[in-house]
Amino acid sequence: MSLRMRVYAPIYRHPEMTKKSMKARTGQWLTIMAHAVAVMTFTYGSLQPANAANQPLAKVQLMHVHGLSYSADGTKIFIPSHRGLAIYGQGHWSTADGAPHDFMGFSATRDALYSSGHPAPGTNLVNPFGLIKSSDGGHTWKKLGFEGQSDFHIMAASYGTNTVYVLNESPNDRMTKSGIYVTQTDGAQWTTAEGKGLTGSINTLAAHPTNPKVLAAGTDKGLYISEDGANHFQLSQSGEQVLAIGFDLDGSHLWYSHYAGKPALTRINWQNSKETQNIPLPPMTNDAVAYIAQNPITQSQIAIATFERSVYLSEDLGQTWKQIAKNGQTL
Repeated sequence: MSLRMRVYAPIYRHPEMTKKSMKARTGQWLTIMAHAVAVMTFTYGSLQPANAANQPLAKVQLMHVHGLSYSADGTKIFIPSHRGLAIYGQGHWSTADGAPHDFMGFSATRDALYSSGHPAPGTNLVNPFGLIKSSDGGHTWKKLGFEGQSDFHIMAASYGTNTVYVLNESPNDRMTKSGIYVTQTDGAQWTTAEGKGLTGSINTLAAHPTNPKVLAAGTDKGLYISEDGANHFQLSQSGEQVLAIGFDLDGSHLWYSHYAGKPALTRINWQNSKETQNIPLPPMTNDAVAYIAQNPITQSQIAIATFERSVYLSEDLGQTWKQIAKNGQTL
């Protein structure tokens, strides 16, 4: 199993396409660790729009897009960036109230938000965040561990179970090795995954919405599926680097972005990979899909964000697209 400290990107050597912020990708995982976590509640800044009182705002810009998630009510799209959170809702862009933290690994479930990342300069918060959770739409956050130790750039949370998988890049006080770890107890107990059968540098992870044991991983070698908590993986799709994954909330399908000479987006039945649907993409030049999100209320609505910081919405499961941001400039 590879332990290379980079993401292989034969497309072209664009700094965002290579996801340079993601380093350690794979490892070997053997033990189970249990540890009580002292939980503190604090405020990092609300995910409510800063212009909620109809105050004029400067045009929102997207810097180094680090994720893509819908709010639980399906009315907003959250886009964590290098300089805070951008919010799209009801046809308008805004920024989250509060300090512009650098959220990483941002993942939304039915009743919570999970993230890692770095505090904004001047906030006197411990860097990095470790793992944090909000149960009130981002008004307040709980510390779930690893504060000042780990920044989980690659993370996946199960929409219906709140199971969280992280790719740990380097040892900390509770994770003795690099690799994939999983918690079903909000960090009270972590299990190391064996990762057998998984090859290549990991670009992305996605957790099944209802089955906590099912995890998808995208590497430079292809798409892999595990049905036993990331202990054993089977190769589902090969021959192309897989850059982004999202399980459909119907539980049966999976969306994945891949690249082999040109960008592509595919929807498959993950239990029967013969059922494959190639999704038409809007024109992209030296770009590809970096993140995929599905509206939990109107599930025919899909959002994608690209490495070049363009964002698109589809109301018909990817058959047509509306662009709402272009190269970091919101529209």
